[in-house]
Amino acid sequence: MPNSAVHMIAHGRVQGVGFRFYVRERAVPFGLKGWVRNLPDGSVEIHAEGKKDILDLFIAEIRKGPTFGNVSDLDEEWTDPTNRYTGFSIEFRKGCHGT
Repeated sequence: MPNSAVHMIAHGRVQGVGFRFYVRERAVPFGLKGWVRNLPDGSVEIHAEGKKDILDLFIAEIRKGPTFGNVSDLDEEWTDPTNRYTGFSIEFRKGCHGT
């Protein structure tokens, strides 16, 4: 059961470069639960739940970003886990690039 959660907003070249898929591909092997989605302003929102030490490793991977992307800034807010997620999903919002 997750004991920590982090909510993040990734800024930079993070839409149209496979960033959401990159995030999910990093989250699943770590056993993290949560979601990732594009935002209308060109940033990407991420919510991940798991063990604190694993989340720290995950954040380091997110800062690297995919080959064609560039994370210029990553806002992080640590929260209590909701424990309501069963996996890690890509969410889609109308009006966002890549949807």
